[in-house]
Amino acid sequence: MGMHHGTADRSSTSPTYLRKNLLGVLVALTSVGVTVGILAGVVPPDTSGSDTAGAARTSDEPSSTASEETPTAPPPERPAPTRTEPPADPPQPAVGSIARNPATGRQEVVVPDIRDTAVLIGDSQSAGPDTWPQAALRTLGYSVSFAGAGGTGFVAANRVGNANYYDSLMRGDWVLPHGRPGLVVIEGGGNDAALGASDAQILAGADALVAALRSTYPSSRLVMIGTLSRGAGDGGGRRAQVDAVLGGFAAQRGIPFVSAGDWLTRHRLAGFLADGVHLTPQGHLLAAQVLEQHLTALQLTAEETSPEPVRRRPHDHRPTE
Repeated sequence: MGMHHGTADRSSTSPTYLRKNLLGVLVALTSVGVTVGILAGVVPPDTSGSDTAGAARTSDEPSSTASEETPTAPPPERPAPTRTEPPADPPQPAVGSIARNPATGRQEVVVPDIRDTAVLIGDSQSAGPDTWPQAALRTLGYSVSFAGAGGTGFVAANRVGNANYYDSLMRGDWVLPHGRPGLVVIEGGGNDAALGASDAQILAGADALVAALRSTYPSSRLVMIGTLSRGAGDGGGRRAQVDAVLGGFAAQRGIPFVSAGDWLTRHRLAGFLADGVHLTPQGHLLAAQVLEQHLTALQLTAEETSPEPVRRRPHDHRPTE
């Protein structure tokens, strides 16, 4: 018995026995490690003998290649827009200085506010700040720039060297305002009547003047005022006739027209005459009221003709008829 026990001990410690047991332990550990690895998702299971269910499980798992998005390069940065400064406004000429009209080549004077300026061309009926045309225009919000002279007209020149309207403009006797005035006003005809100018002469002079003024101020409003007189049936004579001739001309040219051919009788202004054709100061105030009403009805106030809003001047206090 003792001999048998000794033999068993020797066999368990022999190299052959140890190698077999070590191999068994390693196989067992390897099996456990593989199983743990599969459970932990570290070691993939052997799919060589997998069945249909195994294949289905494998197909349900997302592919690492498909699930990983390919990084894309960021879009190139767009350069910041370059800020372009608006061009500076051209320097404005000083008030009172002379500037050239690019359309006509004539020299003009710079006025404080051309937008609410009325350029008034006329004879002695308009020459002076207290005359009825100028007074009415100021009441309607305009600054008045007068060009003309007593004794002149569409045909007539006076005795001191002032030419008719058109010639005075073209030869540079007048220095008109520079820019775009709100309104251009033409008044006259009385001196042409006194001269005995024919209708054709008056129409030719009016046509030439209007064409020149439209070239000078192409975007300004234009209005014509006729010849102050008694009515044709009340002794108006040639003055009333010239008023009618100018009215027909204005209608053909599409120009608003204010007929004054019967004002001395219609508005009882004959009693306010200083002489046969000129009004007294009171007569000028009364005639200015009448003209103001006509221009307002034609929508020719400074507020309506200016390209930009202007502050309306307060009305003058004037006696009523």
